[in-house]
Order: sequence, then C-alpha cells, then structure tokens
Amino acid sequence: MSKTRSKVALPRHTGRYNFVLTPLADAMFQLLIFFMLSSNLVPYSLLTVRTGVTGEEGAEASGQDIPDEIAEAPANAAIWTVDAGEVVAGGQRFNPRQLTALATALAAQPDAAVVLILRDTAQVQDLSYVLEALTAAGVVSVQIAESGGA
Repeated sequence: MSKTRSKVALPRHTGRYNFVLTPLADAMFQLLIFFMLSSNLVPYSLLTVRTGVTGEEGAEASGQDIPDEIAEAPANAAIWTVDAGEVVAGGQRFNPRQLTALATALAAQPDAAVVLILRDTAQVQDLSYVLEALTAAGVVSVQIAESGGA
C-alpha cells in the first residue's frame, strides 16, 4: 500500500478588502467632542445688551408700551456700575471675587433692589458675574441700564 498525499486546497484570495468603519467612526466622534469642548461657539464679549426706552415720551415715539414698574427704579434701589472686570458701588470698586460679599450685604436690606448700569467697556462675562452673585444672595429685583458714555 502506498500512501498518496492529497493536496490541501487553500482559500483563494479574491482581491476584495473588507473595511471595518467602526474605528474610524469612533475616532471621528472623539475629534468632534474634543473640538466642541475646546472651542467657543459664540464670542460672548461681542454680544450687546439692548436697553429699552425709559420714560413716556420715548415710549410714545417708538410705539412701545412700557410698564410703570420698569419705567422707574425703586426708591431704595442700589445703583451699581458694571465696568470691565469691576463693579462700582457707593463710590467703591469691587472685583468679581468681592461680589458675593457685596450682594449678601445688599440682600440683608429690606426690599433689596439694584439697578445695574453697564459701561461700554463691560463684557457679558462681567454682567454674568454680577447676576450670579445677586441670584445666590437672593436679590430678585434687578434692572439693567446702559450708560450713555464710557
């Protein structure tokens, strides 16, 4: 008896490559998340705060109806001027770290109210620091006005 060897048939390579797109999609989602978290979608310093017309003559001229409670500030309202990186209250300058103490002192007064006057150099971040401190202290009566000059 002679032994015959049979050839093993190897699979033929057809020339087609199978791409798996899962790693590519994972990498794209990671890049997307990275760029979303590392970029600013809106330059907040360029946003402007619009002010309304106060006073009855201006309201009639513009055709707007302004409620009485917005047209004039409360008699006991504190007036704070918001500037770039600081707040001026009662002739004293306060930086953003001191706003919590300032807002807490204001909230201790009965019927605490504040009118914020925005300077042209104030940025939205400056206003958000002030509003955050006032909200944390419990001051709910806040009015915002724009100053006429710098």
